[in-house]
Amino acid sequence: MQKQDQQDQQNCNEHLKIKKHSYLQEFVNNLPYILMIILGSIIFLMSQTPPPWPLITALLYFLYGIIGVFWIIIFLCPYCHYYGTRLCPCGYGQMAAKLVSKKDGDRFPEKFKKHIPVIAPLWLLPVPAGGYGLWIGFSWGLLVLLVVFMVNSFIVLPMVSTKHGCAHCPQKKICPWMKNKM
Repeated sequence: MQKQDQQDQQNCNEHLKIKKHSYLQEFVNNLPYILMIILGSIIFLMSQTPPPWPLITALLYFLYGIIGVFWIIIFLCPYCHYYGTRLCPCGYGQMAAKLVSKKDGDRFPEKFKKHIPVIAPLWLLPVPAGGYGLWIGFSWGLLVLLVVFMVNSFIVLPMVSTKHGCAHCPQKKICPWMKNKM
């Protein structure tokens, strides 16, 4: 396994020697996640619950989105081959290197399965909140926002990560997310 892992890393590094990501590319790669957090927060604000709950839930969701990024950076990125490099399409690899030390890359699948479920509710929580808001008092604005949130979160974000961020990853053969998509 480690020999294959090293070969995958070498192939990736050779392919990407000229493909280090710029800060603008990293921002664009993070844009669907950023939009998901912003849209989700607005959905909570428009949820029609009595004050101050819309503001409280929107702020909590927004904070959860920020914490989710750092959760992944701290608990998953140290196990990635992109750790400490500009090859990471979202820029987390370099950020992780400033916060935590490198860990055993062979444990990446185990850590992925353990830590991705921590942030998975970010994709789900705004849907029932928006549905509740629509049930309490229908609003075309909220309906459009909810549809845009779902398209971004369930179609655009996974497509961007699968087709771009994960496409050249040296760990895609062992990644629980990508190995079923190859």
